[in-house]
Amino acid sequence: MITADFHTHTSFSTDSKSSPERMIERAIALGLKTYCITDHMDYFFPEHNDKGFTEFVFDPDQYFETLTALRKKYRGKLDLRIGIELGLRDEPDVRDDNKKLCDALVNSYPFDFVIGSTHVIDHFDPYYRERWGGRSADDIVRIYFESVLYSVTHYDCFDTYGHLDYILRYVPEGVTIDMTKYEYLTDAILTELIKRGKCLEVNTSRFARGGALNPSTTLLARYRELGGTAITIGSDAHKPERVGGKFEVIPAILKDLGFKEYSVFRKRKESRRKL
Repeated sequence: MITADFHTHTSFSTDSKSSPERMIERAIALGLKTYCITDHMDYFFPEHNDKGFTEFVFDPDQYFETLTALRKKYRGKLDLRIGIELGLRDEPDVRDDNKKLCDALVNSYPFDFVIGSTHVIDHFDPYYRERWGGRSADDIVRIYFESVLYSVTHYDCFDTYGHLDYILRYVPEGVTIDMTKYEYLTDAILTELIKRGKCLEVNTSRFARGGALNPSTTLLARYRELGGTAITIGSDAHKPERVGGKFEVIPAILKDLGFKEYSVFRKRKESRRKL
């Protein structure tokens, strides 16, 4: 049984309009015991998009003031943890500055939990397919996993890596990606996470809407084969109705893959709960 959702967003994230209270109330209604809000902080986010986003940052002082007050308000009903999702980058002109900003942020505030994710590659968000130029889907997938490998090797500011094969969400309909082509990259990523004591996230956002888990069960099985046992579980909800998406069926899937526990964090310290 999963009693904790460790990847959710509120109106502090540029791409969510849901108040923290609405998200918390939904978590309580679902019977969750622990709930972590992990709003987006993506420095140097590219401005070219059709949603009018010019930045993916928020005021951490206001964030902690708001969530600390809500933690007190809901004490006894829900254990609220305060987290963040950091956008990690590998482009030579931003990666060093991005790393300094991420390190400074997590060292300056008492986060319970930090997700590291790759949302931008080669200075564009792959959601916007017009920015792919003449590159094939295979090229984009390769560039993405190369970026992730750089990030898991060079950043140490995160506790889990979010939605590892995120790029597959944006492959054009009808295009099939042969993931065996990228095993040299995904194996290197998984091995590095294990070596460095980092978790791998099981993200149910796409799965809850009829798609695949992120990462896929194939990648999760490979992670287990390589010796990985540390997984976090998150719905990636940006609105209340997405909280805890498909959590009722996830334990059986994960147990079939050889997992027995999942990880939760308080003050950046990991503990585990039975599935």
